[in-house]
Amino acid sequence: MNIDPAATAWLLAATAMVLLMTPGLAIFYGGMVRSSGVLNMLMMSFISIPLVTVVWLVAGYSLAFGDDAGGGLIGNLGHFGLSGIDPTTVHAGSGIPELLFVTFQLTFAILTVALVSGAIADRAKFSAWMIFVPIWALIVYAPIAHWVWTPNGWLASFGTMDYAGGLVVEIASGASALALAIVLGPRVGFKVDAMRPHNLPFVLLGAGLLWFGWFGFNAGSALGANGTAAAVFLNTLVAGCLGMLGWLIVEQVRDGRPTTFGAASGAVAGLVAITPSCGSVNTMGALIVGLVAGTVCSFAVGWKFKGGYDDSLDVVGVHFVGGIVGTLLIGFLANRAMTGENGPEGLLYGGGLAQLGKQLVGVLAVAAFAFGVSFALGKVIDRTIGFRVSREEEISGIDFALHAETAYAEGVNGHGHQIKRDGPFGH
Repeated sequence: MNIDPAATAWLLAATAMVLLMTPGLAIFYGGMVRSSGVLNMLMMSFISIPLVTVVWLVAGYSLAFGDDAGGGLIGNLGHFGLSGIDPTTVHAGSGIPELLFVTFQLTFAILTVALVSGAIADRAKFSAWMIFVPIWALIVYAPIAHWVWTPNGWLASFGTMDYAGGLVVEIASGASALALAIVLGPRVGFKVDAMRPHNLPFVLLGAGLLWFGWFGFNAGSALGANGTAAAVFLNTLVAGCLGMLGWLIVEQVRDGRPTTFGAASGAVAGLVAITPSCGSVNTMGALIVGLVAGTVCSFAVGWKFKGGYDDSLDVVGVHFVGGIVGTLLIGFLANRAMTGENGPEGLLYGGGLAQLGKQLVGVLAVAAFAFGVSFALGKVIDRTIGFRVSREEEISGIDFALHAETAYAEGVNGHGHQIKRDGPFGH
């Protein structure tokens, strides 16, 4: 098959957009933490880029998208170190270079593990995080991607639908975030101190960058410059808008005033939910998905106080719950005009109970696997080198304790560390 120039050009742009989502996430998360932890939060996202890139090129891509090694559970190592792939290799059935598909999928893997960091903000050792990231990408992300996005993957064969990552990205990261939040335990002052976001303009800027990148995330998954990409692009915009409106309506009714923090969170909730369903629902379906997600997630972020787990930046409440909402709503809203030849045989509007059951199986399988493996991995790291900083380091400020830096020389409110460095570059 020859390379399709139009599809290749669009996917090149979409890949760059998805990569931008990780710096966008860094700013989004960075604004949500307290001023003493913003640099650490930024670094946890940024360090995911090189760490995941290395393991993805060596083995991750082959494990995720290589030929099935048996039972639809994992790929083989036929593409170890990108063996057998060169600039002339064309990705099967898409008309795009295989190297571009490798890179596009790499940006998904980077973002997914970076999402997990939000649940353990303000208390995780950076060294422990650097160990967790590449191992998680290989033993959690790669198998799930194989299950869902390869023709012989067991969930794909079963008929579970996930267009752009509701299972692979959102539920996998959300379940893993819950596992790590339990392993590390709550922050000092959880349920006592307010722990408000230190920079709401950062939060809104980060949300805007995420929204921009999400068009590449979802519409790029069409792997072509075509009508499907256009429909998915519009669905992504609509769901983000309705997610924001749904969250703000809840705030207005419940609290008496809508917030900027709620606007950013609602938009992200809508985008999370449309990720699995953007290729199977029409525009009206996307409206419903976004509205339901924005409403449900606005309540879900408060469940941590009842459950006793400290999900610092609401990864569970937004990404895990939003991913479940979007994945299950396919069973109610799937549209034959959208799924076309790629959808289940005879799929009618609404999907039906059979499709809903397949979606539920996917949710339960991915959530259980991601939670279980992430919990075990987190425990091993915690028992060996320790996953959490000391109480004194957490209270004094994780940025200064781990990185010898602070984002604000005098602190946001005029209080902070004065850093002195020795040597030719000291100041």
